[in-house]
Amino acid sequence: MELTLTGVGTRLGGRWVVDGIDATPPAGAVTGLLGPNGAGKTTLLRLIAGLLTADAGAVLVDDEATGAPVTVASLPRRRRARRIALLEQESSATMPLLVREVVALGRVPYRSWWGADPDDTAVARALAAADASHLADRPWDSLSGGERQRVHIARALAQEPELLLLDEPTNHLDVAAQLSLLTFVRSLGTTTVAALHDLNLAASFCDHVLVLSAGRLAAAGSPSEVLTPALVRDVYHVEADVLPHPRTGRPVIAFTGPASSAPSDRGSSDAGSPVGEPGLVSPHCDAGSTSSSPESDRRGSSGTHEDVLATPTKGNR
Repeated sequence: MELTLTGVGTRLGGRWVVDGIDATPPAGAVTGLLGPNGAGKTTLLRLIAGLLTADAGAVLVDDEATGAPVTVASLPRRRRARRIALLEQESSATMPLLVREVVALGRVPYRSWWGADPDDTAVARALAAADASHLADRPWDSLSGGERQRVHIARALAQEPELLLLDEPTNHLDVAAQLSLLTFVRSLGTTTVAALHDLNLAASFCDHVLVLSAGRLAAAGSPSEVLTPALVRDVYHVEADVLPHPRTGRPVIAFTGPASSAPSDRGSSDAGSPVGEPGLVSPHCDAGSTSSSPESDRRGSSGTHEDVLATPTKGNR
């Protein structure tokens, strides 16, 4: 799926929590959505999914029939749910379910009015693709964190989406489970946007990264272009050295401690394609004020379960 963000912004609680985002994540690749707590990552994912309405700009995808760009907001709910899958933070089932029943939730957009699924093998295929077939008859509440994430990926695959949105998919997973999950996501070849806190995981597994700061886009490009000591200092306010991985050559970020000085004035060569600097005056604010992103306000949504099959979230980032 082709995805384009043009000047996307939204207000929650009267404040611009996402502000003027212009970006084109590469089709068929994994794009990491990075930034500190409160930067607007979850809100932006929900805007892309169509679960929140943009107050400015538009989220565009290619039309299935013509290939021309159309807004996500214009897509009928069932079509949107078939094309876009969102896995939110710490997704959980609220009723006692077997794993196969959790995965079957991904088939809701395809069911007829009387509940029949035209493809009765879709759940089995999704479980097999996620290497979770052996879990099919296990109770959901008996699974480990890593197993649950695999099942949620299977549920998303049952939707047969063209765009996969992941909100901190490695949260609470051990190292082996993190690496296994992101290796699997890369193998799908599906256009993916994943919000990640771990910069080294982003550097290892993402083809492209978008860095948010206070709701605005601070930099965009490949991990090697973007993840520099200057950007880490400016956005995360910590000092770091960036070294090449001895086997892959990808960036490895070695943190050394909190930054002792104000954010630096970095040039374009330091951070790929910087398109918005932390602390700049927002185009939607009066002169002298800056954009703020209290993500505790981000939960409001008029979307339904059928819009994009996003399961409930718990806690703030």
